[in-house]
Amino acid sequence: MTPTDRNAVRRRALLDAGIGLLGSEEAGAVNVRAACRSTGVTERYFYEIFGTRDDYVRAVYDDVSDQARAALLEAAAVGGDFHDLARRAVDAFVALMIDRPDMGRVLLLAPYREPAIAELGLGHLPDFFAIVDASFPEGLDSRQRRLTSVALVGALTSLFTQFLGRTLPVGRDALVDYCVDLIVDAAERTSRTIAGA
Repeated sequence: MTPTDRNAVRRRALLDAGIGLLGSEEAGAVNVRAACRSTGVTERYFYEIFGTRDDYVRAVYDDVSDQARAALLEAAAVGGDFHDLARRAVDAFVALMIDRPDMGRVLLLAPYREPAIAELGLGHLPDFFAIVDASFPEGLDSRQRRLTSVALVGALTSLFTQFLGRTLPVGRDALVDYCVDLIVDAAERTSRTIAGA
């Protein structure tokens, strides 16, 4: 294994540890010593790979955001009718963010708890708007697609955030069904609006 390969393995191990730390139920759990202790990676390699603690936190957030986008894009690439697409996308997101609550807390809660990524959450939102926008059935004009995608991402983010925070008294299956219905209803309502214009 080359030094580059070894650093890639160390980086992945540190990112995985960072998901657990940044996604813990307690805010402020991320520190260099804890990340190194849980992975066996020395602080020297930590700083060589990430530079600073804040750079590390940003890399962990970007990694989780990338995984969420990839899961949604994979779900959207299969094809089928819009209801099936919405179901696959919600199932994929829930599997990543609810079944793995540490991942969900990184993506949805950490930007409110961790100053190093306070602005990153806003910076990644357009990527999610674009995924939703591109998934809509044909026939919606660009303005309606944009409005609906922004509204849906906002609503879904709030639902998942409340669920992760245990302030939404519904089960996992009820959450999934509601989110699918929300997406399908929004697309159908927008389609009717365009047809009636």
